[in-house]
Amino acid sequence: MELHDVWFVLIAVLWTGYFFLEGFDFGIGILTKLLARDRKERRVLINTIGPVWDGNEVWLLSAGGATFAAFPEWYATLFSGFYLPLLLILVCLIVRGVAFEYRAKRPEENWQRNWEHAIFWTSLLPAVLWGVAFGNIVRGVKIDAHKEYVGNLWDLLNPYALLGGLVTLALFTFHGTVFAALKTVGDIRVRARKLALALGMITTVLALGFLIWTQADHGDGASLVAMIVAVAALAAAIGAIAAGREGWSFALSGVTIVAAVAMLFLTLFPNVMPSSLNEGWNLTVTNASSTPYTLKIMTWCAGIATPVVLLYQGWTYWVFRKRIGTQHIADA
Repeated sequence: MELHDVWFVLIAVLWTGYFFLEGFDFGIGILTKLLARDRKERRVLINTIGPVWDGNEVWLLSAGGATFAAFPEWYATLFSGFYLPLLLILVCLIVRGVAFEYRAKRPEENWQRNWEHAIFWTSLLPAVLWGVAFGNIVRGVKIDAHKEYVGNLWDLLNPYALLGGLVTLALFTFHGTVFAALKTVGDIRVRARKLALALGMITTVLALGFLIWTQADHGDGASLVAMIVAVAALAAAIGAIAAGREGWSFALSGVTIVAAVAMLFLTLFPNVMPSSLNEGWNLTVTNASSTPYTLKIMTWCAGIATPVVLLYQGWTYWVFRKRIGTQHIADA
């Protein structure tokens, strides 16, 4: 296996880790409106991700940085062609981080309510937009012979990509609801279980449609296996939450995300960004990659830094592993 193939796999792993972790993170933000009944319950939900939400975003920074360094042509075409959606995601992530930090800085009801609105919308919009973006990457976009995107914003809003956005929204919300049931106690935990069952059914319908469409248009034997794993894991996650096994359900919903992202990257390879105008203009792991020397240096750096990051993040989750409830929240 060549180094550019290795880095394609590593970037796929980084995106998978990001969607696994930030997926329930976005889901919790959305649940502040769907599940919480009052301000105290919203505080419970926000506190479940309080110690980890910023660490989860490290995976996005790593994925973006790795793409820039390993596949500069992919990075340039992606960020120029998807400029507006990616800018909107970036703004949402900035406002979301500020909202988490500033929400409790003042006691006024309007102040806290406005920041809670911000948390909801800046969780919901990226959850949709990431699905739209990756749907377009897999489907192919208008790339010309100079490796430049020549389409417009409306080209990105096609039925396949929009369905992908609905799938990520539903899947992340389901993932977050299971995480809420895993991390809380009392009435909010019971309601999270019930909501997870309903969301699981909706997610299954949407995911089946999107994955079958993907397999029919772009798939092969390997992607079919990944699709079967994703669907089976999602069904098992719903069964586990129905049985009150939140830990198993969360693990299985995570497997669903991992398998679904793996399927998308399997349908891509050896392309990194297909052209819908001419297959000869596709960006591939070969024509979009950096020099072998650059990839070699990156491999050494990643081999040293990645275990440290994984150990630190794993330690963070272990330290803050206990459940919380409204009884742990002081009255404002």
